Amino acid sequence: MTDDAGGGGYPILEHDPSRDALIEPHHVAGPLEGDMRAAVLCFFAEVVEAACGGGRAEVLVSVGMEDPRPLYLYDTGEQRRVAVLHCAVGAPMAATLMEELIALGCSSFVACGGAGAIVPGLALGHVVVPDSAVRDEGTSYHYLPPAREVAADPADVQAAVAVLERRGVPHTVGKTWTTDAPYRETAARIARRRAEGCITVEMETAAFLAVARHRGVRFAQYLYAGDDVSGEAWDHRSWQTASVRRSLFDLAVEASLEL
Repeated sequence: MTDDAGGGGYPILEHDPSRDALIEPHHVAGPLEGDMRAAVLCFFAEVVEAACGGGRAEVLVSVGMEDPRPLYLYDTGEQRRVAVLHCAVGAPMAATLMEELIALGCSSFVACGGAGAIVPGLALGHVVVPDSAVRDEGTSYHYLPPAREVAADPADVQAAVAVLERRGVPHTVGKTWTTDAPYRETAARIARRRAEGCITVEMETAAFLAVARHRGVRFAQYLYAGDDVSGEAWDHRSWQTASVRRSLFDLAVEASLEL
């Protein structure tokens, strides 16, 4: 075990470079038959239900610990199929679910979700493709040595951007802030993140990127600007009912196949 950041007794900074853990994902989730490399991790329950629920997509297996979720095999209508999961909010469970999907055979992931806008003028529904994340959560430190940020693979970002450009979708590529504590987004912390280049805040990206790098899989993400925390007061903007949610899912399906 090494302490690459001089942790001074802080367990979160004790990086263990061991590749194997006592419990590995393949101990609880074995590979499925067939070609199921592409996967979409979608945070929109109503969208997953509309696209896959009610028998519209085959349920392959349930994944997750005390909160099992159906993993769907979604048919794009072009004789190409994508694994779709309604992903749990928060880095620990999101990373756990991604790990189990990797054990099941998935190797190309696109996540789609909402994020808070921390720069003024980021319109509700505007699409953001993260190219890096500030690691203000805990999960990523169990996969990578301590560092302030984790970067996305440029090739994966470009593949996600290519889909948006092909579809004529306005978008921004930039840095996001991943936090474990949405009720601790103080004015001072928001200002600091904005000063270091973050344009959004969410709860999973840094962990997704860390898992992808550790496991050697491809990963990209689409976020849409939801609530606004860039001003003196929080503006909810009814972000959970934004019309962009279904179209973002469709873009994520397309991008997962691009990867």
